[in-house]
Amino acid sequence: MREGDAGNKPAANKARLGWGGQQPVRSVDAVDRAGWPVIMDKYQEQPHLLDPHLEWMMNLLLDIVQDQTSPASLVHLAFKFLYIITKVRGYKTFLRLFPHEVADVEPVLDLVTIQNPKDHEAWETRYMLLLWLSVTCLIPFDFSRLDGNLLTQPGQARMSIMDRILQIAESYLIVSDKARDAAAVLVSRFITRPDVKQSKMAEFLDWSLCNLARSSFQTMQGVITMDGTLQALAQIFKHGKREDCLPYAATVLRCLDGCRLPESNQTLLRKLGVKLVQRLGLTFLKPKVAAWRYQRGCRSLAANLQLLTQGQSEQKPLILTEDDDEDDDVPEGVERVIEQLLVGLKDKDTVVRWSAAKGIGRMAGRLPRALADDVVGSVLDCFSFQETDKAWHGGCLALAELGRRGLLLPSRLVDVVAVILKALTYDEKRGACSVGTNVRDAACYVCWAFARAYEPQELKPFVTAISSALVIAAVFDRDINCRRAASAAFQENVGRQGTFPHGIDILTTADYFAVGNRSNCFLVISVFIAGFPEYTQPMIDHLVTMKISHWDGVIRELAARALHNLAQQAPEFSATQVFPRLLSMTLSPDLHMRHGSILACAEVAYALYKLAAQENRPVTDHLDEQAVQGLKQIHQQLYDRQLYRGLGGQLMRQAVCVLIEKLSLSKMPFRGDTVIDGWQWLINDTLRHLHLISSHSRQQMKDAAVSALAALCSEYYMKEPGEADPAIQEELITQYLAELRNPEEMTRCGFSLALGALPGFLLKGRLQQVLTGLRAVTHTSPEDVSFAESRRDGLKAIARICQTVGVKAGAPDEAVCGENVSQIYCALLGCMDDYTTDSRGDVGTWVRKAAMTSLMDLTLLLARSQPELIEAHTCERIMCCVAQQASEKIDRFRAHAASVFLTLLHFDSPPIPHVPHRGELEKLFPRSDVASVNWSAPSQAFPRITQLLGLPTYRYHVLLGLVVSLGGLTESTIRHSTQSLFEYMKGIQSDPQALGSFSGTLLQIFEDNLLNERVSVPLLKTLDHVLTHGCFDIFTTEEDHPFAVKLLALCKKEIKNSKDIQKLLSGIAVFCEMVQFPGDVRRQALLQLCLLLCHRFPLIRKTTASQVYETLLTYSDVVGADVLDEVVTVLSDTAWDAELAVVREQRNRLCDLLGVPRPQLVPQPGAC
Repeated sequence: MREGDAGNKPAANKARLGWGGQQPVRSVDAVDRAGWPVIMDKYQEQPHLLDPHLEWMMNLLLDIVQDQTSPASLVHLAFKFLYIITKVRGYKTFLRLFPHEVADVEPVLDLVTIQNPKDHEAWETRYMLLLWLSVTCLIPFDFSRLDGNLLTQPGQARMSIMDRILQIAESYLIVSDKARDAAAVLVSRFITRPDVKQSKMAEFLDWSLCNLARSSFQTMQGVITMDGTLQALAQIFKHGKREDCLPYAATVLRCLDGCRLPESNQTLLRKLGVKLVQRLGLTFLKPKVAAWRYQRGCRSLAANLQLLTQGQSEQKPLILTEDDDEDDDVPEGVERVIEQLLVGLKDKDTVVRWSAAKGIGRMAGRLPRALADDVVGSVLDCFSFQETDKAWHGGCLALAELGRRGLLLPSRLVDVVAVILKALTYDEKRGACSVGTNVRDAACYVCWAFARAYEPQELKPFVTAISSALVIAAVFDRDINCRRAASAAFQENVGRQGTFPHGIDILTTADYFAVGNRSNCFLVISVFIAGFPEYTQPMIDHLVTMKISHWDGVIRELAARALHNLAQQAPEFSATQVFPRLLSMTLSPDLHMRHGSILACAEVAYALYKLAAQENRPVTDHLDEQAVQGLKQIHQQLYDRQLYRGLGGQLMRQAVCVLIEKLSLSKMPFRGDTVIDGWQWLINDTLRHLHLISSHSRQQMKDAAVSALAALCSEYYMKEPGEADPAIQEELITQYLAELRNPEEMTRCGFSLALGALPGFLLKGRLQQVLTGLRAVTHTSPEDVSFAESRRDGLKAIARICQTVGVKAGAPDEAVCGENVSQIYCALLGCMDDYTTDSRGDVGTWVRKAAMTSLMDLTLLLARSQPELIEAHTCERIMCCVAQQASEKIDRFRAHAASVFLTLLHFDSPPIPHVPHRGELEKLFPRSDVASVNWSAPSQAFPRITQLLGLPTYRYHVLLGLVVSLGGLTESTIRHSTQSLFEYMKGIQSDPQALGSFSGTLLQIFEDNLLNERVSVPLLKTLDHVLTHGCFDIFTTEEDHPFAVKLLALCKKEIKNSKDIQKLLSGIAVFCEMVQFPGDVRRQALLQLCLLLCHRFPLIRKTTASQVYETLLTYSDVVGADVLDEVVTVLSDTAWDAELAVVREQRNRLCDLLGVPRPQLVPQPGAC
């Protein structure tokens, strides 16, 4: 929001709320409808923009309050609006504007007196009145002057104003609503008045301490009472003069100790306890500014940056003076106060720790130098690894407060910086997660505070350590809040200190928004920062020390990939220092460390190989023999220790598969070594036992093993260029093809993808055999109908093999050619009809999606090299099948199908041959609209896809897809598909030929999918929709129209002996609509409905009667006017869910009235 715009908004809102004239609004409804709370909430982030308008808003509302004729509801509403303003702007600012003359005291007091504390609807009124009364207590006149003559009648004394205010304040301190907070403010301003403190302070404090002593934080009322009392006491000791409060401070502290608030589970009570304790401590100590404190002097950011640009630094002497009051006695209670504040630093709730930290800072500012240094030492004791993360967090907050106030002297920075550097990387594992995010965030706050507190020369010895630690936190921290906090602290140091190396350059890249993306931080920003030599080694050391063994697997993987990138910045350091450390960690008993170090070894080795390859050197030029041997031994050491088994086996297998891939890509000199057999065993064993791996990591494991196999075969199984070792080829192909018949689905998945990943030289001469095996996997048979994932992966493997071997004429055992392309297309197209469903839903979509992608890849491959291999009927079937998928109901798969369809249509290097209706398609789907249409949105997809109904080649398949969408469950899909179909049919109503062709296609779909539940039930719903909307009204003019005759016959076959409730209900609706067709069709439809009136399911009988009733009223010509009333009476008065014998009698009566033969009971076979 721009400040100028926001500043003008209240003026516009003034008129909008009806406050532009002289008279205030008098209608509660009118004001409430104006939306005042909504308008005010917009200023929550910048409430100061309201300041110029607060006075007129307050005056208008107070006019309503002070008007004697205002109804109570309007007064309460005015106070509600005043509360909303107070909530947004804060009561301290807004209350200054309230009238607080002498004449206002009694009217406000009277208003408060008449309020009902138990009225829960008007708590805003009580809250604002108590705050207003607290303002009137600031008048500089003795309240006794306002009492006049207290004796109104002989023997009757009127209560003084002072007593009335105190009584009201005490009564509201123990209520359960927001008024309790306002009562505490009132007490603090009233009790500290000069005329009140002499007579009432001791009495009120005694009342408060008695309340605290009698209350228990174990009960709700006790919590409420203690809350109000503690707020009041804290406010009194905050605003009262020290000499007035000091006599009572020790007594209050003893009472507070007796309450044992640290044992309470109420966060607010513990916070108020800490707040009161620190106020008592400040009361014990004289209010003075410590003369020994560190003072930076001028803190102008602009001046600092100006000096920086001139190549200078501000040199100022340290302003540090001796403490003149070192000999002052420290009161006895101070030690107890500081002890309680130090305990508060370790509290389980952040608000309590934060309050304790501020108390530590305030107290240290009034202590002698030696005692303040003892306090700093006690705070530093929080940073022990025996302490919890709560203590570390509280300690960081306290150090930041001490630093901000100049109470942390430069002599202490050595100790402080050491613990802050540890806090910046604090991360303790707790079960399945970790704690420490708040500690790292608070440590960044300390660094931010130090940047503002100290001269550059004071922090100069620590610049390298702090800058590196902040950069590391900004780039490598797991949590976005910590990364952003570190970035902000780094920015503050760059601006205030001006000594951070390459600060501006780093800030430009690693700003607040850039560090929001974790992958970007690890893999992109880190590379840029590592380009500055001051940060390279610290970043690598941090990754190896902290992130490689991190509890989060994603962080370990990102750290390994980051080391890959950073190794290219410091290859010598990575090879000589980092690599030996990583190798030693691969045998660690810690699973996470073992996993991360193996991944890191793989990535660093591959990075060093790429550097060596740029200079045409082997990787062994960077890695010594010991390192190479260490890499080779990793698998055998893990195997010997049986670390591939058990709970950690999954991680180890995945990590070693990555290691195999990277070492193979790095061309390690292992050809002919036994380690290759070990690697091959691991890959095979992993693929064979994928079903034993948890489902959430199965895909990652499968991908890692397949990638490892591809790299391993390419590097170590080639005998001559382009030629495989025959023995290895025979063993691999035979073994993998045998595994494709494994009864475990996941095993089939793994070895299908493994065959697809084999390099071309291993497939040479065995291509037909491999394709035959994979085609068998994609074929659906009764025993493996549920193996949708294996069919999906088989399709992916076929497409990948085609890409690997390419296209070559006359070589069916080496490449794709005319002899085998039709078999490949047949397998892919056969999977386009896979609609398998199980407990996971329509799992066939995985197969269809893979089939579409594979068809696209193969077709584009052929089009680029030998387009003549794409036959016309094959291309037509591809386009029709994909168009059908583009009109179906699942959004993301519809979008994928549309993408494939448009890719094939618009491919022009060269164009795909034999695309049916190419010219019309390019007009319907212009290339310019491809990127702008969201095909996953039904509102955009269906209006476009229904245009294909006008093209005869596509009509059948598109209509089949639309039928499934129209009869689905998703409301938006049904609505938009229905609207699109109706729009198309509306356009062909005047074209009998087009309408006849459409109806014929619809019947053909019905006939082809008879008793196919996936299609027939949605089709019946579609027929109900189109018949209800009169789309075939033109056929009702002809008696026994062929469309109606065939449709009736198909519907009878579909619902015969069916027990599917949804199908029967849809069939009833269709039969009811078919009575509009004259002739024998009508009689047959009525007969079917009469049969359904005696169906075994009561629901079907009732629904049939209801819908027949509505149909006869809609189509009045179905039965004669002389019997219509009687028919309707029978339908409405009969209890159709009664016994069948009773129902059958009424049904037969209806048959007679409707002129259809009575159905006859057919005896069951074998009945006596």
